Amino acid sequence: QVQLVESGGGLVQAGGSLRLSCAVSGRTFSSYVMGWFRQAPGKEREFVGAISWSGGRTYYADSVKGRSTISRDNAKNTVYLQMNSLKPEDTAVYYCAANTLGAYSTYAVSYDCWGQGTQVTVSS
Repeated sequence: QVQLVESGGGLVQAGGSLRLSCAVSGRTFSSYVMGWFRQAPGKEREFVGAISWSGGRTYYADSVKGRSTISRDNAKNTVYLQMNSLKPEDTAVYYCAANTLGAYSTYAVSYDCWGQGTQVTVSS
């Protein structure tokens, strides 16, 4: 059974930075496509970014492009989301997700394993 545990969320002032981590159990982590999503109160869950199994390909939502970087360390079974120049509108619960079939997607329904989420709050 694949388990995902996010960490690194917190309260930060606008303009600040945070790095979220997602530790993944599973012997075939290196074959998973990993995604990050977020959900603000009263809003639908939205795609933030994704990274291919090798880490060689990344894709970002327009809302975070240029301010965020996704990376992964397959030796540590961990994926990261570095967020810079944070804005109050980035406030949300951030989730990491795994597509264990290795399919690259921006759609939440394509991801079959999810973490519990970590809260990011950006104050103005």
